[in-house]
Amino acid sequence: MRIAQLAPLAESVPPKLYGGTERVVAWLVDELVELGHEVTLFASGDSRTKGKLHPVWPRALRLGRKGADPNAASAVLLEAIARRAKDFDVIHAHIDWLPLPLLSRLGVPFLTTMHGRLDLPGLPDVVREFPGAGFVSISEHQRVPLPEANWIATIQHGLPSHLFRPSFDEGSYLAFLGRLTAEKGPEDAIRIARAAGKPLRIAAKIPRGETGYFKKKLEPHIDGRMVQLVGEVDDAKKQPFLADAAALLFPIDWPEPFGLVMIEAMACGTPVIAYRSGSVPEVVEDGVTGFIVENEDQAVRAVGELGRLDRRVVRARFEARFSASRMAREYERAYRGLIADPGVKETDLCPGTQPSIP
Repeated sequence: MRIAQLAPLAESVPPKLYGGTERVVAWLVDELVELGHEVTLFASGDSRTKGKLHPVWPRALRLGRKGADPNAASAVLLEAIARRAKDFDVIHAHIDWLPLPLLSRLGVPFLTTMHGRLDLPGLPDVVREFPGAGFVSISEHQRVPLPEANWIATIQHGLPSHLFRPSFDEGSYLAFLGRLTAEKGPEDAIRIARAAGKPLRIAAKIPRGETGYFKKKLEPHIDGRMVQLVGEVDDAKKQPFLADAAALLFPIDWPEPFGLVMIEAMACGTPVIAYRSGSVPEVVEDGVTGFIVENEDQAVRAVGELGRLDRRVVRARFEARFSASRMAREYERAYRGLIADPGVKETDLCPGTQPSIP
């Protein structure tokens, strides 16, 4: 198949530092190429891919020239796919709602993977405007606010099995990895670690709009000994950060669409202690790859129960459920269904029923 992938322009593909969506797009493109497909990635010019790169903006917006207008970059991206649409059998968008008016008029089968939260005002109105647009959710919970959308599949994220080396030692600290915003639960993570008597290491970015929150709520508790801030980490640094941890703390307070960091930890053999929110029950197998808890007290008790978990089993369950190759095969099935019938519904996309398309 000839497949176009439309990536966000905020980060390169893959991102230099933080950036979940762009990282998933990079893995998906590479795996689809390995499956024999002709894949073109529409992304920033500093992206790297096994597919064919169509650079639509010189550098990713976050690390590029200050003051660049993201709307201007998006306009260039949409014009690029409009000019080349007929070169492809299917177009796969990862940029939310923005391209729907265009893609709906190009006459090429397309689908959109929703990577963010969907419980926001106005989204039902958007869905009603595009009843024929096919969407992919990254967890079953993510799609709950928009049951009327044309969901054609739920495809959980996956990452390359070789990307992270597992460690089967018990780990010497608790880890927190993500954005330093209240909804991600860094304050809870600090309290849980202290109550459990474990050091906490925080690898995270401070969003521009969250500087006040960081200085008021978090910085006073970062003593450099029991609570350490190590900053953003790239893939090379992320592996030892997660592999050497006793557990990843994921005390979220929001409807997490997927939570890529959970499977990154599992790939390292590191169990996850997470609050029961959003996608967590679909990702963490309670008592196998970690513990699903309701509050701080249960999380503290879970830290004391980590010895019950086998880190080799954690890694094995990652390999069985969350590989990038599995993710790519599921998208391949969705593409074939769309090409055979652009009006395909989720119930039509059963394994073994798809037409043979090279």
